[in-house]
Amino acid sequence: MPTEPVHVPAETLRLLSSAWRRCVGTGRMNLSLRRGHREALALAREEIGFEMIRGHGMLSDDMGVYREVEWQGERQVRHVFAYLDEVVDSYLATGVRPFLELGFMPEALASGDQTVFWWKGNVTPPRSYPEWQGLVRGTLRHLVDRYGIEEVRTWPVEVWNEPNLSDFWQGADQAEYLRLYEATAHAVKEVDAELQVGGPVLSPGADEWWAPFAEFVTRREVPVDFVSRHAYTSGPAQHVPFGVYQDLRPPQHLLEQFAAPAQHLTGTALAGLPVHISEFNTSYRPDNPVHDTAYNAAYLAPVLAAGGEHVESFSYWTVSDVFEEAGVPASIFHGGFGLLTHGLIRKPTYHLYAFMARLGEEVLAEGVDHLVTRHADGRLAVLAWQPVDGSPVTAADRHHVRLSVPVGAGVRRTGTGAGSSEAPQPGQPRTAFVLRRRVNESDGNAWTAWQDLGRPASPGARHLDLLLDASRPAVEHSSVAVHGGRVELDLHLAQHEVTLVEVEAVRDSTPPWLDDTRIPGYGRP
Repeated sequence: MPTEPVHVPAETLRLLSSAWRRCVGTGRMNLSLRRGHREALALAREEIGFEMIRGHGMLSDDMGVYREVEWQGERQVRHVFAYLDEVVDSYLATGVRPFLELGFMPEALASGDQTVFWWKGNVTPPRSYPEWQGLVRGTLRHLVDRYGIEEVRTWPVEVWNEPNLSDFWQGADQAEYLRLYEATAHAVKEVDAELQVGGPVLSPGADEWWAPFAEFVTRREVPVDFVSRHAYTSGPAQHVPFGVYQDLRPPQHLLEQFAAPAQHLTGTALAGLPVHISEFNTSYRPDNPVHDTAYNAAYLAPVLAAGGEHVESFSYWTVSDVFEEAGVPASIFHGGFGLLTHGLIRKPTYHLYAFMARLGEEVLAEGVDHLVTRHADGRLAVLAWQPVDGSPVTAADRHHVRLSVPVGAGVRRTGTGAGSSEAPQPGQPRTAFVLRRRVNESDGNAWTAWQDLGRPASPGARHLDLLLDASRPAVEHSSVAVHGGRVELDLHLAQHEVTLVEVEAVRDSTPPWLDDTRIPGYGRP
């Protein structure tokens, strides 16, 4: 027997937070010197509406900010901002603000030679904290002079990246990080007391750092305007040439990580501060093919739908496959973090974000497989997905979502409590227009089209055109009857599908003299 449809009430349940698109990742800031990355960000800004962008390497040597030379037996230091200006100018011209991450260490200022990534970001403490503070102050003062204090006050300033991991901070030395945080936070506030500074930018599995961080900054009166961490759900890496495979924990685990900072800081002086998830994704690897799949989109759908209930922002890592942590990508589809490939091919997870961008601001209902929203003008937008749990077991080939949604001029409630009922208001429409977009294993999925093409590592112009065509979501539309101010949506979702359904009441303005049956091919039998 078919299940009864979920009855969606006309009343607003809550407002949909915009935390899901408040920020997106870039990799490292230097990448925005390249046309392909700038084009990807511009496209994502236009179709999704990202507000900020965060990346590593603002102070690394490939940005050229810290310069040191010997002259007449003395060391001369100069701060050079040509590349930083070009990157930030490009962000602002696109309509996106920077979310600043202070790191990594310029080699000439570093106390050691440990580096991370193919592009060799130095992850050792400064050899001189006063000189590090001078670099921080000089950089921020330059940004204030160039862009104005009111603008720069809107840019969060994050101190370092995942210091609890020895790959990112020499020895994962907590005491040394706290020293770095203290020196950096004071340097930021010396530029302007209203600049937003925060940390400790933890990776998953480091919740034991919260209590010492809160105790340290409270005892020493160190400024903290927000706290941040990262969230991933992948298990151990199973390596193959130029890639890895990993199992995933259930999507709810991401939401639990989002909620963790507030829980761990309850009862401390940091309780109630804004929480930024400045990186998140399924896998933490830049070469895991799950990132390219429809499965990734279905997995993250409930996270985007509910994540804003826990945090100020959660930043997808990353916007583009123009990205080189593990080296230059070996193939156009290589499991990269990006929502977009080289060549601006939209991945299924990109479409999830684009679908989110078409949702209304009022949430009417939410469930394990759907989110129903309404725009201010009464239009409905429904996001539905096949639930997946991260396990290696193949998901069912179909999923069924049935919803009864209110449309038109609204409803009039009669009575209260369990005995209340809804009656259509005068002027209710008789029909509604329904437009549906679908992404699944075959629709809107360039990755499976690429497989069918034989996985060309560097596709030529003709194959790129085919992949761009294959990346477009399937679209269908219909006219449906409205009964009692309601429309029933009977959604059959294919394997790993994410679908967006937009419902709009029809006010028929067809002139009486039109008769489509008189058009050849449309006559009645």
